[in-house]
Amino acid sequence: MKTSLKYREAIVDSRRIVIKIGSRVLCQKSGKPNMKTLRRLTSEIAAIQNVGHEVVLVSSGAVGTGMESLNMKTRPKTVPDLQMAASVGQCQLISRYENLFAALNCKVGQVLLTHEDFKHKIRLTNVRRTLENLIRNQVIPIINENDVVADEELKAAATLGDNDYLASLVTKLIRADLLIMLSTVDGVREATETGKTKRVRYIETINRKIFALVSDSASPLSKGGMRSKLKSAQSVSKAGCLTVIADGRKAGVLPKIIAGKDVGTVILASGT
Repeated sequence: MKTSLKYREAIVDSRRIVIKIGSRVLCQKSGKPNMKTLRRLTSEIAAIQNVGHEVVLVSSGAVGTGMESLNMKTRPKTVPDLQMAASVGQCQLISRYENLFAALNCKVGQVLLTHEDFKHKIRLTNVRRTLENLIRNQVIPIINENDVVADEELKAAATLGDNDYLASLVTKLIRADLLIMLSTVDGVREATETGKTKRVRYIETINRKIFALVSDSASPLSKGGMRSKLKSAQSVSKAGCLTVIADGRKAGVLPKIIAGKDVGTVILASGT
């Protein structure tokens, strides 16, 4: 058996899964949600839940959705405009999710979080209790950064990184077995002697050499990049959780990951 596939055996047995979907997966360049992609991903997530997995969804896209509705051509730079876009976009985004999941007989609940929720013991306990209760009752939590009130995240240099960091915090909070981060690339890529790049099938340990392979890319819709995903994967790895980074635009990506197929880049948990 190939080493890459051997490392994916534990994925099949994952009980609790956090799925993070980035803005560029969900939204077109205008910011408008890509309904074809959204419909496919909700169907794949519902199928995962139906076979017995516990699923938590961390979804970006609120600011991008609001940008399209407000006719903004580029991502706002001022906090009030970002908050306005997030406010308008979050309503529309969660409405689409609710309608699509309802058609698949799945219930969803919205959870908006900030840095402060993870800093204070009582608030953190409340978040954990709410998420556990939603999961217990087979309600899919749809989590996003609360940009409408969290101006510290919008202004700070160390933001939640298009929800990459938020996904890692949630993963550790609920002790998930697997974190899936859906991007617009098929995993971490490294240069070859021909000058092209190839997919890195697995990463045993994230170190300086691995970070040297990637650079963050600018986008008018999102704040994250591969570096922020690797930092999040590194964080959950130390907590004993596997991570898979894969291309969310490809049909069937989630069922293939759950089945242990050679898709994307798998980052091992420490000690695996």
